[in-house]
Amino acid sequence: MKVAVIVGSESDLPIMEKCFSTLRAYGVPFEVKIMSAHRTPEEAAVYVRNARDNNVGVIIAAAGMAAHLAGAAAANTVLPVIGVPVGASLGGLDALLSTVQMPSGIPVATVAVDGARNAALLAVEILAVSDEKLYSKLVEEREANRRAVLAKSDEISKKYPEVKA
Repeated sequence: MKVAVIVGSESDLPIMEKCFSTLRAYGVPFEVKIMSAHRTPEEAAVYVRNARDNNVGVIIAAAGMAAHLAGAAAANTVLPVIGVPVGASLGGLDALLSTVQMPSGIPVATVAVDGARNAALLAVEILAVSDEKLYSKLVEEREANRRAVLAKSDEISKKYPEVKA
């Protein structure tokens, strides 16, 4: 299974680099397309409708401003769709609200504004439901993150020892 990453415009690609590098790190194949909910609605709908037949397991859709791409994608498939609101204007609040406010029955999992890495991790988690190798990699990363935080805490505790009155 692969992940389809669709972006509303070329300007979204720099934000999505963290998504691409995370998917690469997990060995998850992916493809990237520019699809606009407003400028290429028919092509975007056809692409999403055919995604499952093209071995896509998860769709990540990133867009800014009106940010209707994730919702338009979700309206045309029952595959999981993860929306990445891109902070093109208004600090990304407009994109966040456009992505997260979906009508009942058409879900879009939405990550933080510019949350490309978390979108990739969520896609990996979805694929890991049926892929033990991906599941193990996720568990290993969580444990490595836990150890890193505890090591940093020990370091800080030594730098700022408790003062007794």
